[in-house]
Amino acid sequence: MEKITSFTIDHIRLRPGLYVSRKDSVGKEMVTTFDLRFTSPNEEPVMNTAEMHTIEHLAATYLRNEPTWKEKVLYFGPMGCRTGFYLLLAGDYCSGDVLDLIISCFRFVAEFTGDIPGASAKDCGNYLDMNLPMAKYWGKKYADLLAHADESRLNYPR
Repeated sequence: MEKITSFTIDHIRLRPGLYVSRKDSVGKEMVTTFDLRFTSPNEEPVMNTAEMHTIEHLAATYLRNEPTWKEKVLYFGPMGCRTGFYLLLAGDYCSGDVLDLIISCFRFVAEFTGDIPGASAKDCGNYLDMNLPMAKYWGKKYADLLAHADESRLNYPR
């Protein structure tokens, strides 16, 4: 079988950032998959599932309610390796096109107070596995990183 696109990225040289993972044509529409990389793979510790789950709830809620982008959001969720998240948007975009959106999203996560959206037995299959303080930590760290991102944090290493 052919190697899938995400396995062709040099994970040894990959640093935290916001990258276009792939672009796919679906009918007449383009779908852009973004790699929101929080940790350096195989170098830094991965995120725990509780904070990733919390970030998933908060970021997905934010993105699906953001007035300019909500109609373009197809999916937001964690990577299996626990080093970041994927965001799929309808349309043909580059990292710079969504940089402000992602910074705003993770500032929202960093500053969130109150009940986590969807964190109930009725709404979620694992609602007890949440860690808001660590989600806030990661949200701030990632938003701050992207606020000062240069091209090396917006384009995959070659």
